[in-house]
Amino acid sequence: MHEQLKSAVRDVPDFPIKGILYKDITPILQDGKLFHRAVDAIADRHKDKKIDAVVGIDARGFILAGAVAYKLGVGMIPIRKKGKLPWKTIVTSYTLEYGSETSEIHVDAIKKGDNIIIVDDLLATGGTAMAACQLVRQLGGKVVEVDFLIELSFLRGRDQLKDCSVFSVIAY
Repeated sequence: MHEQLKSAVRDVPDFPIKGILYKDITPILQDGKLFHRAVDAIADRHKDKKIDAVVGIDARGFILAGAVAYKLGVGMIPIRKKGKLPWKTIVTSYTLEYGSETSEIHVDAIKKGDNIIIVDDLLATGGTAMAACQLVRQLGGKVVEVDFLIELSFLRGRDQLKDCSVFSVIAY
């Protein structure tokens, strides 16, 4: 099953900058059966757990997180790039493989003790996911697991997430 997903991922060289080999998931998203499998591979891990919400990371993570949240019957909470959320937020900054970024979450998005899964499309160096974990914990949430469609294992992003359970559907 996961081999079909892996073979559908398109490599795009030198995007977004020279030297990066971008893993494009749009072929999976465009195929209803593959998209369904990708969502199920994440959501089914949590169907018997008490999950209060799914956090999606800006921007492709929203696509997967929304579908996973829907399947689990819970809400989806966005973590966005700085300046994109309309209400009061908390903010954290982090380093990416090709720069730095700042993310934020609404101050009332998570209640103390909420069980949260974080979903994103890709784990590279782990900076974005680590920042998401920090934001969830700052609001009193418990990170049950951080889930990715793709993991670039050679970039060792899991090293940034040592205090989190991490799952990836596809690994390179």
